[in-house]
Amino acid sequence: MRPVLAVWLALSLLAGTGAQEMCGGPPATPAHSIPAPQLSPEERLSPHMPESLRCDACHAIAFQIEEQLRRAEGKVGRKALSEPDYMEVLERSCSQGWESYGVQELDGEKRLAGPGLPRQEPMSVMVLGGPWPGRLSKMCHGYVGEQGEAQIYGAHRRGPAALRELLCHGEKGACAGGKAGGPAPPKAMQNEL
Repeated sequence: MRPVLAVWLALSLLAGTGAQEMCGGPPATPAHSIPAPQLSPEERLSPHMPESLRCDACHAIAFQIEEQLRRAEGKVGRKALSEPDYMEVLERSCSQGWESYGVQELDGEKRLAGPGLPRQEPMSVMVLGGPWPGRLSKMCHGYVGEQGEAQIYGAHRRGPAALRELLCHGEKGACAGGKAGGPAPPKAMQNEL
């Protein structure tokens, strides 16, 4: 009887039916393969945020600054922060670990994903770490240096939309027309004056 049992077990394994399936267990679920985003050399190696991801990065930075300033104001009873306080919060915002951000590929397009950004495809691979935290920190410090702490805090006090407008959508903003934020506005021809 043992040789028959051994042959049956071997044939069952070769045929792909395990004991669980034989006993009425759940059927095997098909495996899904989801590839990681294929990053270009610039996306992998450059110290700068790739142009195609700068708008997403700007929105992530605006979200983090807004969250940090909102929390700090909550600690003082929603009063306006003093200049040294908001300067410290902005420094802390930019110097934080940005490890919760990464890149996903959705329909062949790479997008930055993480807190404060539109929800991306749940069944995709997100590449975290690597150059992304450093790039976000560098961009954040650049915005604070370019715009100034007082102007950023003033925009925050007017609301999240004002802060995003200041950082991301102005004339030179990362989301200005033609830069990953939509089509560029039509340019007037020189002889159309």
